[in-house]
Amino acid sequence: MKTLIVIPAYNEEENIVRVVSHLQEVLPQYDYVVINDGSSDHTRDLCIEHGFHLIDQPINLGLAGTFQCGMKYAEKHGYDAVIQFDGDGQHRPEYIPEMEKKIEEGYDIVIGSRFLTKKKPSSMRMVGSNLIQSLTKMTTGQILSDPTSGMRMYGKRVIQAMAEQINLNPEPDTISFLMRCGAKVAEIQVEMDERIAGESYLTAWKSIQYMASVCVSILFIGAFRKRIDLEG
Repeated sequence: MKTLIVIPAYNEEENIVRVVSHLQEVLPQYDYVVINDGSSDHTRDLCIEHGFHLIDQPINLGLAGTFQCGMKYAEKHGYDAVIQFDGDGQHRPEYIPEMEKKIEEGYDIVIGSRFLTKKKPSSMRMVGSNLIQSLTKMTTGQILSDPTSGMRMYGKRVIQAMAEQINLNPEPDTISFLMRCGAKVAEIQVEMDERIAGESYLTAWKSIQYMASVCVSILFIGAFRKRIDLEG
């Protein structure tokens, strides 16, 4: 099975060398690509200095545009699976082979869940996660224990869809939409690390805006969006 690890990176100069070096140490046999999303810091320079595989976007396109770039690259080069792997060091590479096994079993999307076998903590962020979980169940009939997890692996049918459809971003509302289109989704239990350096782009206010937009998209936009033929 041929899997590509896509690492979107925006202003991750304090993390990217550690993240990619650890990935190469744990999974040296895997292909990866860092996609620099128009960073204004030294992310690009550090990747070049260390000889990392790099796609350098001259302007900031955001996560959706950056990840679609990775999907187009994967489709062009015939990869069977793509995993979304954060450049801030929160995702652990040792779970990737287990996620691959689920793709080989016939699943289209595999989510690395923090809460498949563990209880969610009580926090405002988890209130939003629980709401998204409820709306996903309401619209698809399936419960996802960790719908906001950013550690997701996609199989060939979804790679093609996300490479060719400009309005499919790597977010929970897209997962819900793809499930409506027939995508099979599985979860595995993972542990995630805290960001060691740098700052997340998600401030408290942006987190609220994000949760609201995802919920609206799942409940309303997804209901009227034209379905995608994942077979074709």
